[in-house]
Amino acid sequence: MLRAGVVVKLCKMNQKISEYINGCLKSGEHISSERKALLNHLVHYLQNKHNRTQETHLIYICTHNSRRSHFGQVWAQLAAAHFGFHRVKTFSGGTEATRVHANTIAAFIRAGFEVKVSGHAENPNVDLHYGEPKPMLCFSKSYDHTANPQKDFAAIMTCSEAEENCPFIPGAEFRLGTTYADPKAFDGTTDQDKAYDERCRQIATECLYVFSKLKH
Repeated sequence: MLRAGVVVKLCKMNQKISEYINGCLKSGEHISSERKALLNHLVHYLQNKHNRTQETHLIYICTHNSRRSHFGQVWAQLAAAHFGFHRVKTFSGGTEATRVHANTIAAFIRAGFEVKVSGHAENPNVDLHYGEPKPMLCFSKSYDHTANPQKDFAAIMTCSEAEENCPFIPGAEFRLGTTYADPKAFDGTTDQDKAYDERCRQIATECLYVFSKLKH
């Protein structure tokens, strides 16, 4: 939403990503009232930071930083860019580091990202190209890794295991548990791609819902 007289520069996305985002925005109408009430806590946090013209850091956290936390990091960043909130920076981490799972990467590709994988095979760097400006870099790391903010950030817990096992996140000024079912349960099954696509779209839809409620 825009206040009178406010001009916002929006990020240019490729056509497939733009279509994906538009579809998720329509799906936002079907988010339950209970889930919206939970997500609105993040809306209020972001709005307060924006009103104070402060840079905002969000760290999406799950156990292995291989699936849901990367979906959260990427879609929150694109949602912020889509609605012109350029002082928002997103990150991800786990209670332990593994790698960005191949099925997560495949889901991003199906959603419209161009992907480049480089670096160490055990824990590669994954560049996600979606339009402008530069690509997003993902790699698996602990939530307190030096690549992540160390203080004054919001911790968004994307899995129940991390939510239960990490009752305290050092440096977090805000914490919210928006946990999601793990698509890992379907790895190696005929429903594998469907499960990852559903989780990717659910997280994208909720991120876009949150940023659609902010006012410039």
